Amino acid sequence: MIKLKQAVVVEGRYDKAKLSSILDTLIIETGGFRIFKDKDRLAMLREIALRRGLIILTDSDNAGFKIRRYLGGSIPKGCIINAYIPDILGKEKRKAKPSAEGKLGVEGVPVSAILQALAQAGVLAEESAEPARKVTKQDFIQLGLSGGENSSVYRARLKKQLGLPEHLSTNSLIEVLGCIMGYDEFLAQVEQLAEAEGSYDI
Repeated sequence: MIKLKQAVVVEGRYDKAKLSSILDTLIIETGGFRIFKDKDRLAMLREIALRRGLIILTDSDNAGFKIRRYLGGSIPKGCIINAYIPDILGKEKRKAKPSAEGKLGVEGVPVSAILQALAQAGVLAEESAEPARKVTKQDFIQLGLSGGENSSVYRARLKKQLGLPEHLSTNSLIEVLGCIMGYDEFLAQVEQLAEAEGSYDI
């Protein structure tokens, strides 16, 4: 597994499945063109980009570039790294026929092509060092952010405090926190929330 600091954006779940087997980082789907109307997901991508950086790895066809241009115009440019897979003609095994342009998408290209795209983008792949303490579901339970009477209220306030989308699910919130901060910073954020709320006792 190759550890990356930045999160990676892909178009769909098959792309995500492909990258999950080779990259140790947060991988987020745009849901294809659904990203054009999903303001909450775009807000989440913007926040992650500002904190950790974002690698855009969409397909090399017109649709992929349309999504790439949209993200490039919606997220601060200094926070984005564009990685481009080569134009390789072919058909994914799961599909009955090739795409409109006959090109393989991220899910279909060889792993070597993906690694080359990342290398060409100047992404430094670091060997996994001693893993940092990450936020877990158990932490949420212990701190009253999950499983308690007012947990949903506290989560909503924490998301607002961090500038994250309100509709982010609990599991997605934990995943994003694992990408943008370590446990100590997370605990500091919860303590800050507790001080602001007064009645919220951690």
